[in-house]
Amino acid sequence: MPEIVPPPCVSHCRPVLAHPPQTMFRALVIEKDDAGYRAGVKTVGDDSLPAVEGGVTVDVAYSTVNYKDGLAITGKSPVVRKFPLHAGIDFAGTVSDSSDPRFKPGDAVLLNGWGVGETHSGGLAQKARVKADWLLPVPQGLSLRQAMAIGTAGYTAMLCVLALEKHGVAPGSGDVLVTGAAGGVGSVAVALLAQLGHRVVASTGRVAEAGFLKGLGAVEVIDRAELSSPGKPLGKERWAGVVDSVGSHTLANACATTRYGGAVAACGLAQGMDFPGSVAPFILRGITLYGIDSVMAPMARRAEAWARLARDLDLARLDALTTETTLDGALAAGAEILAGRVRGRLVVDVNR
Repeated sequence: MPEIVPPPCVSHCRPVLAHPPQTMFRALVIEKDDAGYRAGVKTVGDDSLPAVEGGVTVDVAYSTVNYKDGLAITGKSPVVRKFPLHAGIDFAGTVSDSSDPRFKPGDAVLLNGWGVGETHSGGLAQKARVKADWLLPVPQGLSLRQAMAIGTAGYTAMLCVLALEKHGVAPGSGDVLVTGAAGGVGSVAVALLAQLGHRVVASTGRVAEAGFLKGLGAVEVIDRAELSSPGKPLGKERWAGVVDSVGSHTLANACATTRYGGAVAACGLAQGMDFPGSVAPFILRGITLYGIDSVMAPMARRAEAWARLARDLDLARLDALTTETTLDGALAAGAEILAGRVRGRLVVDVNR
């Protein structure tokens, strides 16, 4: 019996695709080439996402604009070290695809740090692909928007509060100073500390925001000029604890005026990276300076911070310190946050 040979494929046959069709989405892309450094919102495809072995793909709902994002968007500091790259050091969203059994499609997740938005494409985009080890489930009781209203800044504020607590700074110990209080870290720190029962003194260069800060729970608001100029090695003992996001002379003066045995948690450099201080507060008053890193903090510490935020942060106060913008609005907000013109937290709805 002769062999039956099927007819050659004709026009009705479906072609075999070498690659699945691209899904297009919008992202705030940072580029650097012979034409220079630039940032802009573009429509990109799945091939712009990094290849991650055992990775998780997330449909991003919200991101934020933090001080580091401002540096990245404007190019004021060499934050971004790989190009092109999607900006955004944090995000909250829903898993769409996962190669890791810890996460499945539909899971609500969040991310802070790990070099995302610096060496790995980040959250100012409608999609992200990251290592499963970098993700945390969104704590029960928080929406995706609330998770990013907290964001990296609020999570960093909680790390500062945890450091003070573990040092022994408790409600009733004495005043707790928060510098840069109208900014992202500062505003959440004020709200957290006040909710926990501390007497909070807020330092800000925007004295017009005194009402806003008192609404978050600050008992007293002082002008940053009291702390931002060169000072003495030791000053009058005032603070049981300090949360500082400013650095430079402000941090040095905060240390010089911290009470015997007190603690300072330092997490920022808005005034500068220098520390023009003295050893006097450390060897004469026994104060402790805690350095707070949010980028590479161990997962157990992250989980503790987020659990405490979900439990201890007054969500009504969180809403009061939060404004919302679009992905295009995030581009303009980069310069605004560096200039100190962004109050509280700025959430980005990446799908608007």
